[in-house]
Amino acid sequence: MYLKISNKKKIDIIILKSFWEKLKGLKFNFDKLNYGIKFPNKKLISTVFLCQRVDIIMTDKNNKILYLYSNVKSEKYFLPKFKVKDIYLFPLETAKEFKVGDILPIEKKKGSK
Repeated sequence: MYLKISNKKKIDIIILKSFWEKLKGLKFNFDKLNYGIKFPNKKLISTVFLCQRVDIIMTDKNNKILYLYSNVKSEKYFLPKFKVKDIYLFPLETAKEFKVGDILPIEKKKGSK
């Protein structure tokens, strides 16, 4: 799956499903983020031990953006938010393309289920 920003720009998204994948997330990852991460069925997130700044987008079940945080640094806590279904982490400058209330244009890759 990927986030379609424009006709030429797409950002791949990986989905973290298991408890251990979600627990590790991006913690202690020093490589620059060039893909998105989806935390399904999650209402809260913290950026503790994230070694880089990210953009955070929280959506409902229809991928409507409910909360949008850009340029989030490490050691931040976001308490549970009402109606949030999925949380996405994206590289910097991704969130500037969207605003609260937009539908996040997530598309499936061809050939995937």
